Amino acid sequence: MDNKKLGFGLMRLPLLDPNDPASIDIERVKELVDAYLAKGFTYFDTAWMYCGFQSERAAKEALVDRYPRDAFTLTTKLHASFVQSEEDRDKIFNAQMEKTGVTFFDYYWLHDVNGHSLEVFEKFDCFRWLMEKKEQGLVKHIGFSFHDSPELLDRVLTEHPEMEYVQLQINYLDWESNAIQSHKCYDVAVKHHIPVIVMEPVKGGTLANIPPEAERLFKEYHPDASVSSWAIRYAASLDNVYKVLSGMSSLEQVQDNTTFMSDFVPVNEEEKDLIRKAVQIINSSIAIPCTGCEYCMAGCPQNIPIPKCFSLYNADKQEVSTKGWTPQGEYYENMIKNTGKASDCVECRQCEGVCPQHLPIVKHLKEVAAYFGQ
Repeated sequence: MDNKKLGFGLMRLPLLDPNDPASIDIERVKELVDAYLAKGFTYFDTAWMYCGFQSERAAKEALVDRYPRDAFTLTTKLHASFVQSEEDRDKIFNAQMEKTGVTFFDYYWLHDVNGHSLEVFEKFDCFRWLMEKKEQGLVKHIGFSFHDSPELLDRVLTEHPEMEYVQLQINYLDWESNAIQSHKCYDVAVKHHIPVIVMEPVKGGTLANIPPEAERLFKEYHPDASVSSWAIRYAASLDNVYKVLSGMSSLEQVQDNTTFMSDFVPVNEEEKDLIRKAVQIINSSIAIPCTGCEYCMAGCPQNIPIPKCFSLYNADKQEVSTKGWTPQGEYYENMIKNTGKASDCVECRQCEGVCPQHLPIVKHLKEVAAYFGQ
């Protein structure tokens, strides 16, 4: 298999209907898969609930049904939210094999390990179950994705040395973040000699659309390099990183990423200095650091499109103050004709319990409601 560091994340696929995460545009996905594989990359990452529970089926139709099994590697995951008994583990796993059409997974993770989900995984003996899947040849490599503190990560890796990989959120904006603690979590993985797969290197597109002042720093140094390439190269430059996942939803993104990652050049000291300056600029302008993963939406009783609310709010807050009219308010009004609106929040806080970024979502929804209610 390839030794290139770029992985294809199948969470943000092109859609036929932007308001329906399950409406995957399979023909476009086939184009992206073809372009990615043509450059010698092979690593695909999906999960049970991605794209309205249809990402795994898209992997079958766009990838598994069209290429020999040794032409790609495939990762999927077991999320604690869907495990209420030991029987549920195999029920989901067998469904995943049916949905993807494979007879084994190259990599299989326990999905989103955190203080709450760890209790579920331990209650239903999921770590031992995962080892059994590996012993049976149904899974080649095992690990987990993680959204919590470095202290908890250290505990999990100490108690479960059988884990081969850990998937962490790492990007230059979260590297020294007090909330995400990417740097400290990475250091824990290094201490345990566990290779890291990076998720959210572009932070859900946030680091592809940075303030003009920060973008200028990058463009003056590398006129032809995309803004997102700085974020992906930053994560890939870390010695202990095995793969960097990019959620590519357009052919242009695939072509860009596979070009600079085919002949990967780590960031140098000058570039690191520019990135540090960019972080200062971005932190002064971003209002809500949401990555748009949409975990919060699945159980929302009011059907509020939380990530889209936050994205429109961030975009409007970053507009030049002298511009006058901005389009975000209109987008917001159009959006809530078919969904719940920010002010509909009943403060059940189910969203906050599953947010990988640990955001105070209820508080931010009140801010959005007040802002767009003006």
